[in-house]
Amino acid sequence: MEKLPIKAVVEGLLDLQATGESATLLGIGPMSKNCVQATLELSKEDDYPVMFIASRNQVDADELGGGYVNGWNQFTFAKAVEEVAAEIDYDNLYYLCRDHGGPWQRDKERNDHLPTEKAMALGKQSYLADIEAGFDLLMIDPTKDPFEVGKVIPLDTVLSRTVDLIEYCEQERKARNLPEIGYEVGTEETNGGLTSTETYETFILRLKEELEKRGLPMPTFIVGQTGTLTRKTEQVGTFNFKNAYDLAQMAKSYGVGLKEHNGDYLDDVTLLEHIPSQITATNVAPQYGTEETRAYLNLAAVEAKLVEYGLIEEASNTHDVLLKHAIESERWRKWMVGEQKELTVDQIMEQNDPQLQAEILDIAGHYTFNDDEVKTEIEKMYVNLKAHNIDGQRYVIDHIKRPIRDYAECYNLSGVTTRIKNNMK
Repeated sequence: MEKLPIKAVVEGLLDLQATGESATLLGIGPMSKNCVQATLELSKEDDYPVMFIASRNQVDADELGGGYVNGWNQFTFAKAVEEVAAEIDYDNLYYLCRDHGGPWQRDKERNDHLPTEKAMALGKQSYLADIEAGFDLLMIDPTKDPFEVGKVIPLDTVLSRTVDLIEYCEQERKARNLPEIGYEVGTEETNGGLTSTETYETFILRLKEELEKRGLPMPTFIVGQTGTLTRKTEQVGTFNFKNAYDLAQMAKSYGVGLKEHNGDYLDDVTLLEHIPSQITATNVAPQYGTEETRAYLNLAAVEAKLVEYGLIEEASNTHDVLLKHAIESERWRKWMVGEQKELTVDQIMEQNDPQLQAEILDIAGHYTFNDDEVKTEIEKMYVNLKAHNIDGQRYVIDHIKRPIRDYAECYNLSGVTTRIKNNMK
């Protein structure tokens, strides 16, 4: 059977909501090739579709600076996922998705305060590479305006930029004779709080009107804030069931799915609430990077024990190298709170505060997996452990699978691909 477009999967889920057989899809940040493999293995084992949601900082065109995940651009990312799928005889549905595409979505573009025209041009250049590399879903997000810091960007501005970008993407897709793609849009920056149902409906109605005027498709997902918020390595938000349900019903009435962001580190009670609230999809990303870092640290602790037992002569320096690179990356600033955001690298090194350093490593270790020195130490550790019948990489992949499996179970994902296809017959 031909691959179902992502829009058809979402429409299938909306139809299944009436039967009690629905599910909440997972959008997974592709934090590493190990994470990609963990995701695809579970999708194959339990028969459900998955979305890989890559931000521009993670995966982008080489001429725009590339991505911190494996140095991937859109084409090498697509090829890497394809290779993993072939290695494991993958037979389900995966979708390549752009998370937070658009102007100023690379940290450098925002920090450089690029003028609007330039930022829009770079956003389009990135989308063009997405389209040519075969991405299935593009998030159109013009809400990171550096000239509107601390303010909510006017709805008119968000709308006009959103429609202009969808129109550009559709023109480029059609010019290349490529299959239909899905779009994801939102009314405001997804940084916690709640989206009011009034704002949400106003946005949908006005967006629908503008898209219809230009003969453009309605989006597949509209992002709504349900109260979730990730800081450090914790879920610090409070899920609001009623708001989520109301937004989901409103989106559904326009044939669109509600997408929730900041879904990391949710407890089982909240996860189980997602089915009755009828949220169509949740994005989870930093949690999987943190879990991979923790897996490496567990292996490093085992390696240290084997040295202590006299079974290994020289351990790798995995922990210290990961820590050094995590601190120097400064990417922890995005997730820290209060005065800790303002600490300099030198201050952190000088303070030598084990608790703070452990926290930074937990938060930012995954940003360094592609650094040569880090890769060298991890490889050395794998060799040391393999000599004593421990398959380090297999452990890392299985460790990442645990939290993905927890979400998939609570989100009723097992068998979803078959349920959708059967419902279409």
